[in-house]
Amino acid sequence: MSQDMEQFKTFTYIKTFTLWIIATTTLVLATTRCTNNIIDRNPMDSINNEIIGDKLDPLNLWRLGRVGGFAVSPDNNSVAYTVTYTDIAEDKNYSDIYIVNVDGSNPHRLTDTRVNEHSVAWTPDGRIAFIAAKDDDQQVWTIKPDGSDLVQVTSLKGGVEGFLYGHNADNIAIIRRVKLDQSVNDIYPDLPKATARIENDLMYRHWNSWSDGTYSHVFYLHLKNGKQDGEPVDLMMDERFDSPLQPFGDVSQIAWDNDDSHIAYTSKKLTGKDAAFSTNSCVYLCNVTTLETVNMTTTAKGYNTNPRFNASDGRFFYLSMEHDGYESDKNQLMMFDPVSGLITNLSQQTDLSINDFFPSATDNLAWVIMNENGRDAIFKVSTTDGAFTRLTNDLCDYTSIQDAGSHLIASRMSMSSPVELYSVDKATGEARNISNVNTEALAKLKMGNIEERWITTTDGKKMLTWVIFPPDFDPAKKYPALLYCQGGPQSTVSQFWSTRWNFQLMAANGYIVIAPNRRGVPGFGTEWCQQISGDYGGQNMLDYFSAVDAVSAEPYVDENRLGAVGASYGGFSVYWLAGHHQKRFKAFIAHCGIFNLEQMYPTTEEMFFVNWDLKGAPWDKQNAAAQKSYANSPHLFVNNWDTPIMVIHGEKDFRIPYTQGMAAFNTAIIKGIEARFLYFPDECHWVQHPQNSILWHREFYKWLDKHLK
Repeated sequence: MSQDMEQFKTFTYIKTFTLWIIATTTLVLATTRCTNNIIDRNPMDSINNEIIGDKLDPLNLWRLGRVGGFAVSPDNNSVAYTVTYTDIAEDKNYSDIYIVNVDGSNPHRLTDTRVNEHSVAWTPDGRIAFIAAKDDDQQVWTIKPDGSDLVQVTSLKGGVEGFLYGHNADNIAIIRRVKLDQSVNDIYPDLPKATARIENDLMYRHWNSWSDGTYSHVFYLHLKNGKQDGEPVDLMMDERFDSPLQPFGDVSQIAWDNDDSHIAYTSKKLTGKDAAFSTNSCVYLCNVTTLETVNMTTTAKGYNTNPRFNASDGRFFYLSMEHDGYESDKNQLMMFDPVSGLITNLSQQTDLSINDFFPSATDNLAWVIMNENGRDAIFKVSTTDGAFTRLTNDLCDYTSIQDAGSHLIASRMSMSSPVELYSVDKATGEARNISNVNTEALAKLKMGNIEERWITTTDGKKMLTWVIFPPDFDPAKKYPALLYCQGGPQSTVSQFWSTRWNFQLMAANGYIVIAPNRRGVPGFGTEWCQQISGDYGGQNMLDYFSAVDAVSAEPYVDENRLGAVGASYGGFSVYWLAGHHQKRFKAFIAHCGIFNLEQMYPTTEEMFFVNWDLKGAPWDKQNAAAQKSYANSPHLFVNNWDTPIMVIHGEKDFRIPYTQGMAAFNTAIIKGIEARFLYFPDECHWVQHPQNSILWHREFYKWLDKHLK
């Protein structure tokens, strides 16, 4: 469940926009004069993103621009990227393409449409490529960096979901969906209005969607004069497997080799029950001419993903997890030398897990992002001896990096700022904002101070806990406080910015926020992360108590006005705390939380998660580790519930089915406890529609204010 990343790190939603709208059959492009802050849109736009007042509230939160994917030009002089703004009245997001010099000069918008442009990249001959919709299908387009000469590259029925140019501008890999399984209506064509599903195995639904009989495949397509030349070739013909991995995989899971003769792609070639219980994905190398395919990663049995080739010598890099079934295993950087045939583990000298990487084309280095002590930082690792050196130490999270010669271009965010693009000096780590999408807007808003506090736990260890204070904090006053319970469970409480679990928004509403990195999160070593598996309701809950007790002892915290909030595993935490908190809290909010572990096991979809973290099935009575997990299920302690609780759940949440939330709410009402159920029929594990999100915030603070203010 750590893939849900409760902070929903910004890179997650940049690849999930599905609002592809077009009024005509051509894209209208405009090169627009913009300020260095790029927050003003064309006067013809109906989107009003003007910040109102000096307080971060839900509306101002959604008025901020959101920087999406970016790409550095082949000459290392420019960066193309997308920025998304929300039309709250329409309940829709709109994204355009922007370009800026790597030194931050001359930022301007290239497209100004009611069509979402996304997946921005550069072609080898210096054009900007992207995906946008035409005639209801998403296709690949290119334009010149000055915004002229629009060219439609692909014209494929069913559209394109992703693409990656080779080193030659005539070669492109594309991602498309292919239908291989029959629906009920295919089986019974005389019953066209039948809506039933017939299932014979597991994995018939995943995260937020039902299986529709289609699979994501990688295709090779030859181009001529920048346009589609013939039909694409399916590298996975008739295979009932996905590449990239679904539902969150993207083009970072495929790669061209140096002479464009092969495409490496990531796939978990398992189906049904086998796929549900395994994380064993592999990286395959396919000859685009003969379609001969070789598995390059046969050793490690967990996730193997994100292939990369060194541009100078063809060495092959990828990320690898050792243990099958453990989705939160240490992510290690592996290097394959085609000359010697040896695979080297470059992560042996670090106890941290790698989020992202790319190999340097000119040095024996790879640049990586790892979380260390609550910050996603940039490191460099020697491909010669595996030595790691930390480059950045800013109070922020770096989320993605690309090479730009003497500098890196990186996306970064913090608890006080959404994602911006930064130029990072490779020698010093000095970082400078080059996109400035929200600089002017944020200058109008008051933010609270953030304190990094190390608290001693019940077993004598030190735990990083972030404490976020309200703007204009007065230590002579007493404030209500919120214990934030992190999801995952293996997700760090880092310097993330979120449109839902936003700490500065909580602080702006007058709350001190206590956000501990309790047992089970990455960034503090393998042992700290692994401890939670098989110990739900154990030491990590004691860690919560250590954090809230230490901070609430401060004179400026009103210990009689404490609340606990969280989602996913954080929701489980809230339900568990409700039965064990011994009068500490006066209000609870649980979003998409696990209430009944015995019910969770057979109703979730990725069985490897519950199988690893709970250590087995509830009916395996001889399995002591599993029985310990189920003995800590929150539903077993409802006799101790005595505190008002708000329950939130989405109907399309297939990771933690919505009946878990209904059971918790119903239980509270039956027991005579004040409760509220906020239910979203069109949301999943997250709240993605803007108006639903604003409603979520309003109900969230209405509940807390009622009981804590």
